[in-house]
Amino acid sequence: MRNGTPLDRWDAATAAYLSSRRALGRAYRKEEWILGRLRAYLACRGATDLDQALFDQWRRRFRHSSASTRVVYEITVYNFCRYRRRSDPRCFLPDRLGLARPRPHPLPTLIERDQVARLLAYVSTPRPTSHNTARPEVLRLAIVLLYTAGLRRGEVARLTLGDVDAGAGVLRIHESKFHKSRWVPLSRSATQELREFLAARRAIDADLGPAAPLLCSKDGRPYSGPGLSQSLKSVMVRSGIWAGSGRCPRVQDFRHSFAVAALLRWYEADSDVQSNLPKLALYMGHVSIVSTAYYLRLMPVVVAQAGERFARACGALVDGGAP
Repeated sequence: MRNGTPLDRWDAATAAYLSSRRALGRAYRKEEWILGRLRAYLACRGATDLDQALFDQWRRRFRHSSASTRVVYEITVYNFCRYRRRSDPRCFLPDRLGLARPRPHPLPTLIERDQVARLLAYVSTPRPTSHNTARPEVLRLAIVLLYTAGLRRGEVARLTLGDVDAGAGVLRIHESKFHKSRWVPLSRSATQELREFLAARRAIDADLGPAAPLLCSKDGRPYSGPGLSQSLKSVMVRSGIWAGSGRCPRVQDFRHSFAVAALLRWYEADSDVQSNLPKLALYMGHVSIVSTAYYLRLMPVVVAQAGERFARACGALVDGGAP
């Protein structure tokens, strides 16, 4: 907090707000950055607090940004002002109906097994380009972990050798989203891929300490989440796995595909889907099944399976066959 400035009250409220949100398990780094930009604007205008005129002027500064960016900026300020209103009724609160509206998110593009096979075949052959300097074995393992374990992009990038138990086929995920840590057991095929990767890594890398990154670049540096994502996007575009669908999958679609595949397996095995959802939430590192439900929206393939189950269980009632 900055002492002796016209924005002392603003700074105190910002610090309290961020502290309260982070106590719930969220990092709130983006929100801190946005509120910092707004504070800098208020300071430049010589203001002591936010009002409707200043808020409207600040909004116009990014009117040419994408709809999603405008929504994030404005909702961040709205939530902060609403927090302040609880202790200070005089605090300015933007009109919720006047804020930018989010656009519907497109349904994820599910990645099928044959597409994964094509990706793995593509990365197994080195193709050095100016856009992709990642080692083929790194990309191969990243694809396997994203598809078979449903890990987040950042979780894959942050793995260290100490997080890996190749003998048991288990990964340790430290302090991920919502500050949750968890153990992630791997499938047999993914465990074999992991063992082969580690054998190749031991043959070429000197740093084998537990703190060494599992996935590292050619010069031994760890990948960042965005850096790994950029390499994977390049591979997906160049491999042509979108042929026939018209849309190239996104990196986050691996996680969607993992969740939907688990749901389909339960439907096909005639398992109790509702009782299994908490297990999926635990495996994926969610706080509750509410977060998991985001990955299980009304995908056509899921709707078809649910419809078939309903027909088997209640078809006679619908057709008038019940007494």
